[in-house]
Order: sequence, then C-alpha cells, then structure tokens
Amino acid sequence: MSSNSNEAPLGIEARLAREARDLAVKRADPSSAYFAGDAPVRADRRRFVLQSMAALGGTAGVMRNAFAETGVGATVHDVPADASKTPGYPLADESYGTRSQFETEVRRRFKTPTPLSSWTMTPLEAGCGIITPSGLHFERSHAGTAVIDASAHSLYVHGMVREPRKYSMKDLRRFPSISRIMFLECSGNGLTEWSKPTMRTVQFTHGLTSTSEWTGVPLATILKEAGLQRGAKWLLAEGGDAAAMTRSIPLDKAMKDCFLAYGQNGEALRPEQGYPLRLMVPGYEGNINIKWLRRLEVSDTPFMTREETSKYTDLLPDGKAVQFSLAMEAKSVITSPSGEMVLDGPGFHEITGLAWSGRGSIRRVDVSTDGGRTWRAASLQGPVLPICHTRFHFPWTWDGGEAILQSRCVDDTGYVQPTLGQLIAVRGLNGPLGSIYHLNAIQSWLVANDGKVSNVHHY
Repeated sequence: MSSNSNEAPLGIEARLAREARDLAVKRADPSSAYFAGDAPVRADRRRFVLQSMAALGGTAGVMRNAFAETGVGATVHDVPADASKTPGYPLADESYGTRSQFETEVRRRFKTPTPLSSWTMTPLEAGCGIITPSGLHFERSHAGTAVIDASAHSLYVHGMVREPRKYSMKDLRRFPSISRIMFLECSGNGLTEWSKPTMRTVQFTHGLTSTSEWTGVPLATILKEAGLQRGAKWLLAEGGDAAAMTRSIPLDKAMKDCFLAYGQNGEALRPEQGYPLRLMVPGYEGNINIKWLRRLEVSDTPFMTREETSKYTDLLPDGKAVQFSLAMEAKSVITSPSGEMVLDGPGFHEITGLAWSGRGSIRRVDVSTDGGRTWRAASLQGPVLPICHTRFHFPWTWDGGEAILQSRCVDDTGYVQPTLGQLIAVRGLNGPLGSIYHLNAIQSWLVANDGKVSNVHHY
C-alpha cells in the first residue's frame, strides 16, 4: 500500500453543461432515442418532415436531409422521394467509405480543462451487438494523439534479458500473429457516480469501455527471443507519446496472454488507439494497455511510476491506497432504456445492455424492474467470449407505473456484480467525488410515470 494524494475536483459543472448541449441536439432529432416530441409521433415524425421538404423542394422530387448536415463521418447526398426510381450515386475509383448520412452518433468528449488530456466516450446506447466501430471506440489520452510514422518507429526490449533487441514494425509483422476480440475499459469509467448520480446518459456514465478485434504478436514470442534472465518478475511498458506513459506489468501476465497489437477491426490501429503499436493486456485497466508502444524493460521489481503511485490506485477508508489493482471486475449496464430516454407508453419494451468481466466470461445476467427486490434471468446474445462485452436482452411489459431498472452479472469465476452500497462499504468515499477508479457497481435507472428515464442511486 502507499499513501495517495488524489486528483483535484474535476469540473463537474462544465461536464454537465457539455452533456446538456449534446442532449439538446439529440432531443431535436426524431430518429434519436432521446427525441423530446410527443410519444405518438416519435416513430413517423422524421418521415413526415422529409416528405414535407420533398413537396416544397419542387426539383424532380429531390430533397436535402434535414438531419444529416451534422453527421460526422458521412457524406450528404440528395435524397430522392423514391430511391427505387432514381439511380444512386456512383462508385468512386478510389474510396475509403463513409457511413449513412442518417447516422449521427459520435464520441463525445468528457469536458476537461484541456483536450490534450481528456476522454471521449462511446455512445453505448446506439451500439449493435458487441463490436464497437473503430471510429466510436472510446479515447483516453494524456498528451494528445501522437502522430508517428510507422516506417520510422521501433520497439526496444532491454533490461533483464540475455540479448537486448530492437524491432521495426516490419520486423514485428514477420512473426506469427493472433487476433482476439476483447474489451477495454478505463478504470475511471463512472468516476463521477460514486457519491451521487451525476451524469445523465449512459454515454457519460459508462462510455469509457469498448470492444474491438485486435491483431498482433504474442508478447511471449518477443520476450522469449530476447531471453529472460533468472529473477525477472516485472515489465515496464513505455509509450512514445509526449506523456511517455509508463506502467509496470507482472511478468507472469505478460507471458500468459499479452500481445503487441498493430491491427484493429481488420485494419491498422487508429492513431487515437496507439498507431502503430499498442500493448494489449487482456482484462486489465485501460491505462496499462500502453499506446504508441516504444520500449519494454524487464526487471525484478515494479517500477513505481507516476501512474501507479499518485494515480490509478484505489483509496480505502483509512486514507491509504491499494496499488496494482489491475483487473477489471465483472460489470454490466442497461443501455436501453437508459438515462434521458423517454418510453413511448405502457406496453412491451425490450431491455438490453452489456456485461463484461476482466477475469473471464459472463455466465449470467439478471434484470430487475423493481429496484432489486426481484430478479429474472436475461438472455445472452452470442457470441459469449472471455474478457469481452456480452449483450443481454430482457422482455419487459411496462404497466405505466414508476420502475427502477437494474442489471446484475455473474462471471465464470462466480463473482457477482456488487451494489454500490457493498462497494462503498469496502472502499469508502475518500476523494473529491467519493473515489476515482474501478467503479463496477449495479447501475439504477428510474422510469417515471411519464416514461422519462433518469440516473438514480438505489441500493
């Protein structure tokens, strides 16, 4: 254990203001789950607006999409009144591809004093299945997104090894590769929610987790080639960004399942995910998955870096802090219905969400609609993979009365996701927001009589 001076208060008012601005945009879009119009028109309002624009346009039945102008990553095209009677736009000789102009979901930055050291959050409520599109995978950077030329990048391996090595990216790609679908989660995911319900939407309460397929070289392959000396127990990983992010990793873990990733979802890593090389540490907190990896040093002791002494430690009630609490425990969250959504009225609604565990596979997810008094098993949508997001579904008939929705997962080690009260009993509420890291408590969403969903504490 070590003493810990925690981070300064985190500008909650600015973050709430940012979230409110984002919600205002979504509430004006009839296709959004957050649309603020009357329930009966929610489904067909968008179609009505577009048809009205077509009638007013008067140019061969062509209209401009009212909601596509802000769609990041999309190209706006004229929308014909009947696509079956008008040829579409031609294929380009060279292109990368865009998403539909009708899709507008984006990562949103968690307001911090500088965008160089900040987060952007994944819109979990809009996801399909378990894979997060590369362009929506959450970001966490401490000194901005590094710009590195892969052809000039090298990885150095030294310390307690028999033969220090230097690898170019071309060298690393010559080794046999593996691919693994796995989640990443920032250990600060949900940091605003310890003491009181603060952020409104699931994007801002839980959006620092995403799942991708990662491709690269097993770390054990590289370490074996360098040759480990007797007594080696720890590994220092260092990034090539301006923050020179460094973390200590137990050597047993490094040899077990860590790998050096250069691919994500079938292409090269995105720059914000560590291009050209990232260390992947399955199941461990996101910060230890070092991006822009440039150096590995083998030692017999942990290196006690800034990021594992003054930061990324878990405060206890007595003011001391636990170091190297690296594994991300089992966690789940209902993504729909979730905060700030509005149910269309009593009747059938599907409850869906995500569950994950850094220690293995999700074996069960239970859902409660009465604040934890009773629980029923949800169905798990395949594939169910270890250290990976798992989607769950639960059929619910809402009677129009007040309801509190919760999900609780169990992984294959038998670990049961705790209530917030159970977690606080162990961790206490030290720090400016109660605590900072590793919040994996059951999340509660209150459905009011009018169908409005809000973030609450209920345990």
